[in-house]
Amino acid sequence: MNPETWLTEYGDILYRFAMQRAQDTELAADLVQDTLLAAWKSKDSFSGNSSVSTWLIGILKHKWIDYLRKEIRQREHAELADGDPTAWFDGESGKWNDQPLQWHDNPESLCQNEQFMQVLKLCTVGLPAKQQLVFEMREFQGLDSEEICKVCDVSATNLHVLLHRARLGLRGCLDKNWFGGEAK
Repeated sequence: MNPETWLTEYGDILYRFAMQRAQDTELAADLVQDTLLAAWKSKDSFSGNSSVSTWLIGILKHKWIDYLRKEIRQREHAELADGDPTAWFDGESGKWNDQPLQWHDNPESLCQNEQFMQVLKLCTVGLPAKQQLVFEMREFQGLDSEEICKVCDVSATNLHVLLHRARLGLRGCLDKNWFGGEAK
């Protein structure tokens, strides 16, 4: 096993393997580089029970999985931050960081307005999947909490949190896309 030749001998195989998964040239190159670095650090523990290419691809698979886990965690944190109502408040003063606009339109007449309903539906589609589902079940289909909890397999407390976050998200989207960022 000659680590100095790994890039020459196995670089193309590793890169193709990474590209099939990542579909991104820079990410694939980074994954190959991380794989070769990890292999170099653990070369003394290579037992030789498999070929070098199999061993390197195994390391690359683990690097890919690590990358995916990191991406998922970052997305979850970003979604939590976007839907977290505490982000709207200053923790020390208890005041709004960005106070919601006062809406002066009549909700009943808004629901009769086709354009408003189109914007509302577009805003609803922009919600995280579970928030969208419970909001639509409650507000558009008229299901009660007990039915929604059974269908979605969530507790009543979780349902209310999801609905609250959905409404906050919709409020922000409607402020931006319907009310134009100004109170009417």
